Amino acid sequence: MRVLIDTDVILDVISARLPFTVEAAQLLDLNEQGAFEAFISALTPLNIFYIARKTKSSTDLRESIKELLQAVHVCPLDESVLQAAFAIPFSDYEDAVQHCCATAAGLEAIVTRNVRDYKNSTIPVFTPAEFLEKLRAQPS
Repeated sequence: MRVLIDTDVILDVISARLPFTVEAAQLLDLNEQGAFEAFISALTPLNIFYIARKTKSSTDLRESIKELLQAVHVCPLDESVLQAAFAIPFSDYEDAVQHCCATAAGLEAIVTRNVRDYKNSTIPVFTPAEFLEKLRAQPS
């Protein structure tokens, strides 16, 4: 399964935001084990660097982002995706861009802690806990 991991979930790991970091880290571990294919939008590393710079050093953030980019795929972000985000009924433009990145890349789901922000999604949206449960329920 090919899945977009929303920025909030990645931030939970990089910033060690308890209690969310445990499930988020489990997702990244399962991705590395091949249980699913994780993607992020091209916005995610930029947002992480901007948000987490208040609590982590630039050196640490750069290393975390380098590691992230080795572990996940990045959905292309171009003008067509940015324009498409204006045409869908999302109240938050950044969430709309994340959704359009996922759909343009043919992804099958989005994992986020902010499920309500994706209420108009055209693909399934899961919390990290819900997605972990879905993975556990799949036959090996």
